[in-house]
Amino acid sequence: MSPRVIVLGVGNAERGDDGVGRAVAKLLNDVASDQVSVVELDGEATSLLMALDGAALAYIVDACVSGAAAGTVHRIDAHEAPLPQVSSDLSTHGFGLAAAIELGRALGQLPARTIVYAIEGTSFDTGTPLSPPVAAAAAAVAERIRSEIEADLA
Repeated sequence: MSPRVIVLGVGNAERGDDGVGRAVAKLLNDVASDQVSVVELDGEATSLLMALDGAALAYIVDACVSGAAAGTVHRIDAHEAPLPQVSSDLSTHGFGLAAAIELGRALGQLPARTIVYAIEGTSFDTGTPLSPPVAAAAAAVAERIRSEIEADLA
């Protein structure tokens, strides 16, 4: 049986701020249960779509580069409409999170409720930790998702 809620932390933990999605997932490991799954992924579209299969609600967290200040959090309700055009460049991964989400929508594999948290990164050098503003944003996003999950399951 698939979990009702899935949290996908997307990124590469070895590339500075690109690891923010995985950092959020680690902060949320304690909410994992038979109804909530917390998964870390590298951003590959097929893995992302497979992880979403069967969930009613998905939270996807990834780093982005849109020109906003480091640590800026973009919360996008992807289930309501396609991601905004500007967000096509939000993901730091080759295929792009927006493209993967739209493929999932076209294939009928997108959960009925899909929330994307894109956190603005600034440093993507190999072997570096999260930058301080991105680490702070990761903690804030984890708490926000935790609250949303608790409200959803209540």
